[in-house]
Amino acid sequence: MFKPKHFITTATALLAFFSYSVAALQTESVKTPLQYDDVFLLEFAAAPAPRPNSEEVVFVRTWMDRQADRRRTRLWTVQTDGSQLQPLTAADENAQQPAWSPSGDRLAYVADGQIHMHWPDSGRSGQISHLQHAPGSLTWSPNGEWLAFTMFTPEKRSAPVSLPGKPAGAQWAAAPIYIDSRQYRADGAGYLPAGFRHIYIMPAEGGTPIQLTSANYNHSSSLSWAADGSKLYFSANRRAEEHKQPINTEIYSVTIATRAVTQLTDRYGPDNNPQVSPNGEWIAYTGVDDRKLAQQNQRLYVMRTDGSNVRMLTAELDQHIASFAWAPNSQGVFVSYVQEGHGHLAFQPLREGRSGALQVIATDVGGLSYSRPYAGGEFAVLANNRLVYTQASTQRPAELAVVRSGRDATTITQLNRDLLAKREIGRVEEIWYSSSVDERPIHGWIMYPPGFDANEQYPMILEIHGGPHTAYGPYFAMELQLMAAQGYVVLYTNPRGSTSYGEDFANLIHHNYPSHDFDDLMDGVDAVLAKGFVNEDELFITGGSGGGVLTTWSIGHTDRFRAAAAVNPVINWFSFVLNADMYNYFSQYWFPALPWENPEHYLKYSPISYVGNVKTPTLLFTGEADHRTPISETEQYYQALQLLGVDTAMVRVPGASHALHTRPSNHMAKPAYVIYWFEKYRNEDK
Repeated sequence: MFKPKHFITTATALLAFFSYSVAALQTESVKTPLQYDDVFLLEFAAAPAPRPNSEEVVFVRTWMDRQADRRRTRLWTVQTDGSQLQPLTAADENAQQPAWSPSGDRLAYVADGQIHMHWPDSGRSGQISHLQHAPGSLTWSPNGEWLAFTMFTPEKRSAPVSLPGKPAGAQWAAAPIYIDSRQYRADGAGYLPAGFRHIYIMPAEGGTPIQLTSANYNHSSSLSWAADGSKLYFSANRRAEEHKQPINTEIYSVTIATRAVTQLTDRYGPDNNPQVSPNGEWIAYTGVDDRKLAQQNQRLYVMRTDGSNVRMLTAELDQHIASFAWAPNSQGVFVSYVQEGHGHLAFQPLREGRSGALQVIATDVGGLSYSRPYAGGEFAVLANNRLVYTQASTQRPAELAVVRSGRDATTITQLNRDLLAKREIGRVEEIWYSSSVDERPIHGWIMYPPGFDANEQYPMILEIHGGPHTAYGPYFAMELQLMAAQGYVVLYTNPRGSTSYGEDFANLIHHNYPSHDFDDLMDGVDAVLAKGFVNEDELFITGGSGGGVLTTWSIGHTDRFRAAAAVNPVINWFSFVLNADMYNYFSQYWFPALPWENPEHYLKYSPISYVGNVKTPTLLFTGEADHRTPISETEQYYQALQLLGVDTAMVRVPGASHALHTRPSNHMAKPAYVIYWFEKYRNEDK
């Protein structure tokens, strides 16, 4: 039997040991590198929707369903100080597009293709629509009585041929499919049914949708109500030969009572995303004077609601306006754009004479890509000129943050702290270096493997972004982090052609792609080699889409890489233009003529033309349902390498579109196959 003194001594010792153990866990790293199936632990915040006259923000929380191998979305709510983080919709609902009524007494949203309503005072929610197709651009009328949205409207078409002689009960082959639409397929959607997207309204208490637009045009833009609720503003390409002018949209209004459509803008180039000011006097929108360049930065414009007094607000900003929102007092517009890879939020005053007076508010917007470090984020306006936005970091996907001009942002969610508590995320360092072509500064980032020691020698992967007119930046990138977790230094850069460095920089590859962007990439490799911690005999190269183009181009022009992995590449521009879903755009904006009019140009810039130089073992990885860079491109290159006797393998992903990471298991498989291929050749003699 224990004596009391002995018991106290023992308990004290146990408590001291436990306290030491907790302290040790807090001070000594117990984290391990990322594992492939950690993709199922990723979560991120998107689509913030502040409740009017409140500190509540509803947002879309994306999570990964391991059992179903699907990406799921759910509405959550949080206060602007980060408190009261709570789920709003059920886990088995795929909820998105949250939209508060003007008074904040109801929240409309879309779940599993139908419009639902949530009444926060009672806590009740329910489906209020029975639509045949999923709605988009959900928007409240100013008086809170109507909801406007866009919806695909099928068009009945009978086959032009009816075959005779079929006996009753006979099991003939499925009937041939007759196609005469110009846009007959789209990546991620496959072969498209006959029909067009139109604008509808529906009573906010539910009921039958009322179609406002008609004719054979697609109306898929954002929607904005006139202040008195009499009209809706939208953008569309309502030209008879829209395929010849694929981006030439205009701003229109449709009168609710009469269905009359009125055109408000008229220029050669896209005018998009109309938003009526809170005082009802102005429309802000984005637009471009189309010069048929591959990259054209859309600017911010305003005009009166009747289409008069048009003026550009962002003439002095040489960046692409990604999104915008009016200030509550209608005295200016908040804008988002990417500059030198960093997502920016800024305020643009409306007053005449101050068109260049941008006031930068935040420079860490982004985090929605999560697979690779692409720029892009979302924001919304709160009371008192505060903003809530998706905040980027190299160490985790998007969280929500609140910011006011002149003050530091406050992060109000921590959706990934369970992952970060047990995994060590690779450190990311920003670098600049000079191009050997023309001494232009080139921007990039180095991702270090966990436990990095500058005195050691590491293998390195050059990972190339797609587009080509996009931008990488200081953002979390699961695919690259999984590569770094296997002990590789990963380099990613923004060579010429990338956006966010001005329109001229992006168009250095206009009708000239690939070209010196290859040199910019190789200069980046040399810049990291000069730091001394990378083994120059263990260099590898990979990239997807446009990055797949530059991967195959690179191994046709150098044999410095031990192995290559080209993901959904284009290797033959001639066949690409005639197979891609956006063929009418690519043929006009990426090339000086149609393929048969200038085949020499197409072949000069096609990686297939240089395949005879390739000695690098090459893995090809593409979705079988990719309609953007069709798998026929991959097959051409695979067969060419086989004819040459170059070590090659092809990975075909059943059912996958160009967005390979949509299914979490595919998101896991892509870097796993890349690392498998690189490890296979890492230790072999060259």
